[in-house]
Amino acid sequence: MGNGIYLKELVKDLDIKNLIEEIDYSKRKIYESDVNRTALPLAGYFDYFDGNRLQIIGLVEASYLLQLSEEKKEEVYSKLMSYHEIPAIVFCRGLEPDALFLQKALENQIPVFTSDKTTSHFTAEAIRWLGYKLAPMIRIHGVLVDVYGEGVLITGNSGIGKSETALELVKRGHHLVSDDAVEIRKISDTSLIGSAPDVTKHFIELRGIGIVDIKEMFGVSSVRESHEINLVINLEEWDREREYDRIGLEEQYTEYLGNKIVSHTIPIRPGRNLAMIVESAAINYREKQMGYNAARELYRRLQQSMAHRDVED
Repeated sequence: MGNGIYLKELVKDLDIKNLIEEIDYSKRKIYESDVNRTALPLAGYFDYFDGNRLQIIGLVEASYLLQLSEEKKEEVYSKLMSYHEIPAIVFCRGLEPDALFLQKALENQIPVFTSDKTTSHFTAEAIRWLGYKLAPMIRIHGVLVDVYGEGVLITGNSGIGKSETALELVKRGHHLVSDDAVEIRKISDTSLIGSAPDVTKHFIELRGIGIVDIKEMFGVSSVRESHEINLVINLEEWDREREYDRIGLEEQYTEYLGNKIVSHTIPIRPGRNLAMIVESAAINYREKQMGYNAARELYRRLQQSMAHRDVED
């Protein structure tokens, strides 16, 4: 079982109301990103029931409970609440349980909440929120910037110019996500989401100047809370002995958490406009996603030109 996420964070972010004030849930955690609709358990079928999940009760389940006799309610509630690992139970549509339900929950120290959202809306929102918060995560040294809607992760050794490049990109109208440290979460087998640690959010460190607050300097439109990582730009000192890719026919990749991201290695020399290079890389990436590959088009033209020469000869 992983580290989990505190229930109080879900309560705050999803704006749900606590129905049992006597229960202290400040240290309670959720470990599963999936949720349960409790329809079958409330009908008495507990086979394969996962008590580690957030339990959701909608209009259908609530209506069913109203039809039960007191004896049946006692049986069903006692069985449900015997799963002490249940992180919380949420009633949707502003519904609230009866007194017996709350009594059984209090006896077993299981928090109960209510949400004004529809069941489908709250379920989707809870799954999305939990999926993000509980996703596998690593923290790397780098800078993440939103450039023309593409998440560009800039990596390289300390002092290579990552932060200065990010600042120039922000000045050109792009958006900072994180500087120095980037938290990368694996949302799916094809998607990585990057964000900033809370401590360094919106800050950039400029050597010789210190810390600057991008949000305060350029406004709220200059920053993003998180962004999918689409492209990796690795900055390194120019090495005369190394052969760098000049055409780009074959894609290079960098792997994080098992996901491969298209990457480019950019050699640094005095006079190179790194911000413009990053912009060009982002546009080129988008063109490829839309089906146009400049390198392949050049190769096609060269092949066509050579074929014409052969015919003329």
